[in-house]
Amino acid sequence: MENTNQDSFNDLVQRGKVIYPGTRIGRPGRAITYWITIFFMRLLNFKWSVTVTGAKNVTRGPAILVGNHVDAMDPVAIVMKQWWRVTAFAKIEVFENRGAIFFRWMGQIPLRRGDEESTRWALDMAAQVLADGSMLGLYPEGTRSPDKQSLHKLHRRILIPIFESHPEVPVHAITTTYGAKKFGRQRVYVHLSKRLLIDVSSMSAAHIVDVIKNEILESGGMAYVDAFARDIKASNISRTES
Repeated sequence: MENTNQDSFNDLVQRGKVIYPGTRIGRPGRAITYWITIFFMRLLNFKWSVTVTGAKNVTRGPAILVGNHVDAMDPVAIVMKQWWRVTAFAKIEVFENRGAIFFRWMGQIPLRRGDEESTRWALDMAAQVLADGSMLGLYPEGTRSPDKQSLHKLHRRILIPIFESHPEVPVHAITTTYGAKKFGRQRVYVHLSKRLLIDVSSMSAAHIVDVIKNEILESGGMAYVDAFARDIKASNISRTES
């Protein structure tokens, strides 16, 4: 069984190399450099004061963490305090710039937006992450909040297929918010919800999204913007250029 699992993973990595020729994608979900990276990231505790609540709501084993996205460091805050392996999706562009080594060392899953082949591969890689007993981080806003404080409309393209393929895996909302600095340290608050009551066999996609949206809004104390963050950013750029 172990050899079969390894062969499946190796096949996925090879598929990824074909989809992203010339781009080093690393070993999503299994990077051996992950724990070394986490160790050094914990040095950020000298600059950040991270408070985590609700961690006991998450049991050992595979889990899906669905969060808001207001800062590039959102995925980092939780693993600075918890020795968890959390694998998230990252746009392929970050694997093509100077910061690519960080995403490879963290074993994140590259994804080309709007590309069907890339999406299918990313979903298969996410399934492998959960099969390995690790946690999968999802940020369905698709990009960071333009105003750095509100929750924006959630994309379903990745979210719903993952839930449908893994109905038995616990789903938790994770909210990350930022307070004013104190004694030169950035205050960060991370909250993990109890297991969300999601039943893909009886709930519509819209209902599932509402459950997640409402939990994130309540946990994070944020306002809701009924528009995609990416569209708002594009609109802002267009107005600036004109």
